[in-house]
Amino acid sequence: MHDIWNPWHGCVKCSEGCEHCYMYYMDGLRYRDGSRIYRTGGFSYPLEKERTGAYKVKSGELLRVCMTSDFFLEEADPWRGEAWEIIRRRPDVKFFLLTKRPQRVTQCLPSDWGEGWENVFFNVTCENQSRADERIPILRELPFRHKGVMCAPFIGPVSLLRWLGEGFIEQVACGGENYGGKRPCCFEWVKALYEECRIADVTFAFIETGTRFIKEGRVYHLPGKRLQTVMAHKSGLQYKGKEISFRLTDSLGVPLREEELYQPRYDGPCRQCGSKLICNGCARCGKCLQVGAKG
Repeated sequence: MHDIWNPWHGCVKCSEGCEHCYMYYMDGLRYRDGSRIYRTGGFSYPLEKERTGAYKVKSGELLRVCMTSDFFLEEADPWRGEAWEIIRRRPDVKFFLLTKRPQRVTQCLPSDWGEGWENVFFNVTCENQSRADERIPILRELPFRHKGVMCAPFIGPVSLLRWLGEGFIEQVACGGENYGGKRPCCFEWVKALYEECRIADVTFAFIETGTRFIKEGRVYHLPGKRLQTVMAHKSGLQYKGKEISFRLTDSLGVPLREEELYQPRYDGPCRQCGSKLICNGCARCGKCLQVGAKG
């Protein structure tokens, strides 16, 4: 993956979706404590440059922020201002923010935020219906130009019908649970949410089945993330809805033309990946070829 920026690492569990947190599981494999929160060495990643002087993260790319933490975590308050400044300095890059703490957002925004920055895509996690009912009304009122919902880990049925028609949700993604938890994800839940998004013409991405996937009463055990995302893709439960238009600019505020922006490529395993609709595609790092050679 070349679309992740983790300015800090570690988190505090705050809801049932956190019960079997993958970050805690992965840290545990390294004998580390996932609740230890610290600023990472990659804090300034969006500003890093190549030897040519060009940014490593290209104009038009999307960066998923704090995938091993929460951008609005209280313990990260001392660092967030600097992170906002990095986002401000890259108005040519899309930043995907995801939180389980939407109630903290208003107090954590920059003073010049206004109605939001064009390059920030704000999402809330809704792992089940009770969290959707709690968080989406807050999402509706927050000042962001782009808003989405992530149902992951998808541990219970979720209906967004009452909100999708209002037009403020531009994208929905969902995926089952992995690693230490493996609570089941049901095909019927995914299909119902897919149908709601299709009717509302909202992009829907079924990114992975999770380790335990139930379809028509049968439980499928799917070890390995690659298999899970391939099976999610093969389900056909992917929908490209209304275009999400990010009006990106250069550092002087001049709008960037389409031909100046990064164009995702979907080579090798990317062609059958459930995340295809919501990521930067293939980084052409060659790792998948190495795996194929070993196989």
